[in-house]
Parts: sequence; structure tokens; C-alpha cells
Amino acid sequence: MSLHSPLIVEETKQNSKEEDRRELIEEVKKQLWLSGPLVSVSLLNFGIDLISVMFVGHLGVLALSGASMATSFATVIGYSLLEGVASALDTLCGQSYGAKQYRMLGVHTQRAMFILMIVTIPLAIIFTNTRSIFILLGQDPEISTEAGNYAKLMVPSLFAYGPLQCLNRFLQTQNIVFPMMFSSAVTTLLHIPLCWIMVYKSGLGSKGAAIAISMSEWLNVIILSLYIKFSSSCKNTWHGFSKEALTLNNISIFLKLAIPSTVMVCLEIWSFELMVLLSGLLPNPKLETSVLSICLNTEAAIWMIPFGLSGAISIRVSNELGAGNPQAARLAVCVVMVITIIESILVGAVMFLTRNILGYAYSNEEQVVKYIATLLPILAVTHFLDGLQCVLSGTARGCGRQEIGVYVNLGAYYLVGVPAAVVLAFVLHVGGKGLFLGIICALIVQVFALMIITIRTDWKKETKKVSDRVNDYITTESLIS
Repeated sequence: MSLHSPLIVEETKQNSKEEDRRELIEEVKKQLWLSGPLVSVSLLNFGIDLISVMFVGHLGVLALSGASMATSFATVIGYSLLEGVASALDTLCGQSYGAKQYRMLGVHTQRAMFILMIVTIPLAIIFTNTRSIFILLGQDPEISTEAGNYAKLMVPSLFAYGPLQCLNRFLQTQNIVFPMMFSSAVTTLLHIPLCWIMVYKSGLGSKGAAIAISMSEWLNVIILSLYIKFSSSCKNTWHGFSKEALTLNNISIFLKLAIPSTVMVCLEIWSFELMVLLSGLLPNPKLETSVLSICLNTEAAIWMIPFGLSGAISIRVSNELGAGNPQAARLAVCVVMVITIIESILVGAVMFLTRNILGYAYSNEEQVVKYIATLLPILAVTHFLDGLQCVLSGTARGCGRQEIGVYVNLGAYYLVGVPAAVVLAFVLHVGGKGLFLGIICALIVQVFALMIITIRTDWKKETKKVSDRVNDYITTESLIS
């Protein structure tokens, strides 16, 4: 027996290595299968506002300025808040699905929709007063009026955006991502002729573009709602509307995740928008503001890739913790980090190699093109760090640790990033580069802090927390029913 013991041990090791290899390959497949459609959905949804602004751009400078300002205002004040609240479902629906408490996904989603509708009401009031807000902030009266008219007509899109975010998360936490991609693709493709008709043929001009946004957002909501209602894929998770969704106790538990989720998202988005405002205070503000806006819009577009990976890791972590598989959750985090690093290096290399020609996609002015070329290597570093923080933040959402992200983002952006940007840009006179370098300082702190938190995570302890959270919800719902 002893003669065969080394052979048995060696065979056991070999089998273990083979099993680990299979698990690794399977995890990579799962994440790519999830992240691919999620990236597509993000890009397609991002394209709706972009297409509208492009159509308005042919109406003149005033119309373009008003639509651009209204769109930025909507993103900062409206969409980011709604997205933050809805992201609590990444935790709740993902963990419930992993724990096989399928009915709870529908209840969580309905509760989120109800809360988002309440949140949207004050946002709608703010949108209707956009003109007055811009004038109060010292903006040009003509542009303020144009932006105010555009923002008023975007109010119906606000009431669609909240439910849309909830429906997307309801589906993606069940690993149902291709219907989302189909719905977004149909909506975005139809938005092009719809914009053409509303802007040019109806005589509404820029107002038609705003109306088209609302129509397209509601179309997306309708398509997904019909899929959820009639598809067999959702028969275990959607049982129609229920009074259980309005349980006060569980609303408070939901808000404990939703509020930090919202603050976490807004702190980051607002810091980037603050950089654009600061660029207007630099010498040659027209050049600085336009180039910084171009670079940030470029980063926003390519950021959809790590954003898709962030959604995928949030789903994987929440599902595995809900299912009581801490090691699988840990493996998922390791895999997504490697994928993100590879993606960031590839995208950064493309940006660096095309730095001297990419600017021509936005402008024919040599000064603008050269300035963009000097900023693109810095933008590549920004994308690398932003990708890492994005997936690490997704990991935190999957665990339900959003409150940690609030403290990290607050410290990274407003105690380090913004002060560093101000010093570099205005004290050391580095200019627009200084603003970007300040963002990089914030991202370094953010990535470093989130990395330490992730490395020190006790996955078994997190599994226990998830189990307790899911059981608390089930107990409360059972008492009510």
C-alpha cells in the first residue's frame, strides 16, 4: 500500500489541478458571456442622448449648446441619482437569486420602482426649473432658455429611466442579458429615424429631440416589461405586483443599501463634471473646456467596457455569496481583475498609438488636435485606473458593502483628487493636464483603498452576512403574508 501512496497522492494533486483549471475556464466564460451584452447595453443606451445631441447640432450653435447643457444637467442631477438608487438591486436581487429565493427578485424590483417613482417627482420639479437654475448660476440667458426648454421635455424620460434601471437589474442578476441587448438595440436603432422625424420633419427642432428621448426610453421599458410578463424565463421570479413590496420595514432595509449606492455613484460622477467647470477658469477657457469635454466624453464611451465587467462581477459575486459559495466568489474577483487589466492595456495601447490622429474625429483645428494628442496618454492611464476601481466597486456592490465605497470615494475625490487638481492647474500652472492628473491622484487612492479592502475580505463571513440578509427579508415577508 505504501508503494502506491506517492502515486495516489500525485494523481490526487493532478485531479485537483485539473478541477481548478476547469473552474477557472468556466468562470472566464461566465464573465465574458455576461459582460459582452452588458457593455453593448450600456453603449446603446448611452447612444440615445448622443444621437439626439448630434441631430440638434445641425440646427445651430445655440440649439447645440442648450441641448448639451441640458443633457449634462440631466446626467448629473437626474440619471446618476436614479441609477444609484437602482444599483441596490445588484446586491438584493443577485443575492436572492443565488440563494434560490426567486420570488423575492420580483418583490425587490417592485419596491425599487416604487421608491424611484417618489424620488423622480422632486427631480422633475428641478428639471422644469432648469432655466432659472442656470441663470442663477450665471449662465448665458439665451442658452439657459434653450436648455430649460429641452430639459422640461426630458421629464417623461426621467419617469421611464427609473423603471428601466430596475428591469435591467432584475434580468441581469438572473443572467438574462441578451433580451436586454435586443431591447436596447431595437430602441436605439428606431431612435435614429424618430429623431430625424421629430427634429426636422415635425418642425419642433431641438424640442423634438428631447421628446424623442422620452419616447425611446418608454419604448425600452415597454419591450422589457412585455418580455418579463410573457417569457418563461421569468415565471419563477415575477408573479405580478404585490403589496409585500411596500412593507415599511423592508423599505428601510432597501434604503440602507440604496442611499450609500447613490452617494457612491454621484460622488464620482460629480467630481468629473467639476473638472469641466474648473477648466472654464483656466487661461484660454474655450480651448481647455472643449478639449477636456472631448477627452471626458471619449473616456465615458470606452468606460462602458469596464462598466460591463463591473456589472458582471457584481452579478457573479452576489449570486455565489447567495448560493453559499465563498471560494467561487473569490475566484470571480481574481478573474475579473485579470480581464480588466488586459482590456485596459489593450485600449490604452490603441489610444497611445492613435494619439496624433484621434483628435481629427472631433475637430480640424490643429491646436485642438495637438492638445488632445498630449492628453491621450494621460487619458490611457486614467482608463486603466478607472477600470480597476470600476470592477472593485462592482465587487463591493455584490457583497452589499456600498457604505465602504462612500467613504473611499469621498476621501479619494474630494480630499485628494479635487485639491490636487486645483493645485496642479492653478497654483503650479499645469493647465488642463493638471486637472486630469488630479483625477489620476484620486483614482490611485481609490484603487489602492478598494484593493486592500477586497484582499482583506473574509469571504466566508460575507457569505454568512448574505444568508442573514436574505433570511431577514424572507421572515418579514412571511409575517406579512
